[in-house]
Amino acid sequence: MERLASTSYWATYRWHYSQGANDLHTFTVWAPTASTVSLVLADNSLEMWRDDGGWWELEVDEAGHGTDYAFSVDGSEPLPDPRSAWQPEGVHGFSRVFDTGRFEWSDSEWAGREVRGSVFYELHLGTFTPEGTLEAAADHLDYLVGLGVQVVSLMPVAAFPGRHGWGYDGVDLYAVHEPYGGPEALQQFVDRCHDAGLAVCLDVVYNHVGPSGNYLSSFGPYFTSRHTTPWGPAVNLDDEGSVEVRRWICDNALRWFREFHLDALRLDAVHALADDSPRHLLAQLSEETAALAKELGRPLGLVAESDLNDPRMVEPVAEGGLGMTAQWSDDFHHALHTLLTGEHAGYYVDFDEPGVFAKTLTQVFLHDGSYSTFRGKDWGRPVDPERHRGSEFLAYTSNHDQVGNRALGDRPALTPGQLAIGAALVITSPYTPMLFMGEEWGASTPWRYFTDHDEPSLAEAVRTGRRQEFAAYGWDAEEIPDPQDPATWKSSVLDWSELDASPHRELLAWYRDLLALRARSDDLRDDRLGSVSIAYDEDGSWLVIHRGALRVVVNLEPGEAVVPLDDEPAYEVMSYGDAAPVTAGVRLSGHGVAVFAV
Repeated sequence: MERLASTSYWATYRWHYSQGANDLHTFTVWAPTASTVSLVLADNSLEMWRDDGGWWELEVDEAGHGTDYAFSVDGSEPLPDPRSAWQPEGVHGFSRVFDTGRFEWSDSEWAGREVRGSVFYELHLGTFTPEGTLEAAADHLDYLVGLGVQVVSLMPVAAFPGRHGWGYDGVDLYAVHEPYGGPEALQQFVDRCHDAGLAVCLDVVYNHVGPSGNYLSSFGPYFTSRHTTPWGPAVNLDDEGSVEVRRWICDNALRWFREFHLDALRLDAVHALADDSPRHLLAQLSEETAALAKELGRPLGLVAESDLNDPRMVEPVAEGGLGMTAQWSDDFHHALHTLLTGEHAGYYVDFDEPGVFAKTLTQVFLHDGSYSTFRGKDWGRPVDPERHRGSEFLAYTSNHDQVGNRALGDRPALTPGQLAIGAALVITSPYTPMLFMGEEWGASTPWRYFTDHDEPSLAEAVRTGRRQEFAAYGWDAEEIPDPQDPATWKSSVLDWSELDASPHRELLAWYRDLLALRARSDDLRDDRLGSVSIAYDEDGSWLVIHRGALRVVVNLEPGEAVVPLDDEPAYEVMSYGDAAPVTAGVRLSGHGVAVFAV
C-alpha cells in the first residue's frame, strides 16, 4: 500500500487502515537526514524503508488500536512519534496507536457555530474542577449553558511533562494529555458539548515546543537558527525542510477539526511565528481551514492571540491579510484593567490617560501607529470601522495570561461592584465577549503559574527564572509561589462551593442577566464599531455607553454619585447596586452600574 502524499491533509495519519481483509497498518515518520530508522515494538525492532521526501514507512500485520511503538533514528533510544496521537506513559514513553474512527459520534445534527459574536468561556481543565479531567469538566456543561456561554475555550491539551501544568510547554502536539483523560475523552467532551449546544475552541501552540520530552530535532529540521524566539531557535517555517514542518502544523490543526469535531482553534502568540516565506503559515492555515469547512459543511474558526495590533491579522487572505476569524484584544483589556484598578506600571503605562478606554471601546487598539512607551517604539495600525466589525476582536476583563502572569497569580482586587462594572463593559461592547473561568462569581482562588517537571535541573531553572523575573519589579524571592510545589497548582483549583455564598451568588446572577440581555437585544449584538459611543468624565468618575436605545451607566467612584444622562431614561432594564433616575441623570450607589432604556 502506498503512503499518501505528504502534502495532503491525510498525511496527518502516521498509520492508517488498509482496505485489505487482514487489516494491515502502515507506520510512517519523517526523518530526512537519517541513514536508518527502525520501528520499535513491544517485543522486537523492525527496520523501516525510505520513501520519497525523507519519509520512512513500514507495514505491520495485525498492528492497530492500542499498539505501543516508538522509532529509533540511526540507532538512537526509542523515541515517541512526532505525530503521536496517544502518550499513555507520558511524553518520554512509547507512543500508542489511536484509532479516531472507533468513537461513535452523536452530533450528526450539529451545524456548527460562527464564533464571531459568540460568548467564549476560557477554562483550564486541570483547575476547572478538583478532578482536573475532561469528564469532570463535561459534568459542568449545564452550568455553562445556564450562564449563557456559547463557546467553551479549552486551554492546551497537547501532551506535556508531568501531571499539572498550563499546557504551553506541550511537546506532542497530536496527543491529548493523559491525566486529562487522553484522546477519547476529548472526543467524548466535544460530543457532549455539541449535545448541549456548545461549540468548542481548542488552544494550540505552534510557536514553540517545550524543553522536556522534545525529541523533534532527532528526526529532522523542525527548528531553525535563522530566527530566534523567547524560547530559542524558531520553529522552522521558512528554512530548508520547512515544507514538511508546515504540514506537521497544518495537518495537526485540520485533524482537530475533522477527527475531534472541534469548532475553532485559538492560536497562541502568533507574533512569535517567524515566517519570511512568500506565503505566511497563517495564510496557508486559513485557506486550508476554509476548504475543510466547505467540505464539512460547518463553520470553522481560527482565533489568534497577537501582540502586533495589526488588523491585517483578521483581513481576508485574498485581500492581503492573514485570514484569521478573530483575534484577542489586549489593548481593550489593559484599558479596562487600568480604569478599574488604577494600575499603570509595566505594559499598563500608557493606559491611564483620560479617554484611553473610550478609544479601545470604539477603535479597538490604543496603539494604532502611536508611540508605545513599554515597547519604546511606534506600534500597531488603525482599524478601519468601515472594513472591520467589532466581533472580529475578543474583549475580556481577564484571561489566563493576565491573571497567571502576575507575580502571585492573583485575580484583580476589586469590589463586587467593580467586577460587575467590568462585566457590563465587556458584555455590552460590540466585541466578542470572553470570560475566564470563575470570574463570573468573583472567584477568590488565584490562578498561578505551576509546572511538574521531573528533571531536577529544569525544575530549578523554572523556579529560579520565575523569581528572577519578578525580582526586577521589587518582589522578594520567598514571596513568589514555587511553580513546582503541588500546593501552587492546588491553590488555583476553582472552589465551586463559593457559588452559594454572598456576594458570589449575586455577581453570578448579574453575569447571567447580562448575558441573557445580550442574547435578546439586537442593539447589544450590533457589532458595528460605529454602533457604540461613550461619554465620560475627564476625572474618571463615570461613564455612559450608548448602544442603540440602551444606556450603560457607570459610577466608578466608591461613593454615591449622580451620573449625567442626556437622554431621559424610559425604564431601568437592570442594575447592580441602587439606581434611580433624577433630574438630568441617574443616581448610582458606589461602584454601581445600570442599564436603562431611553
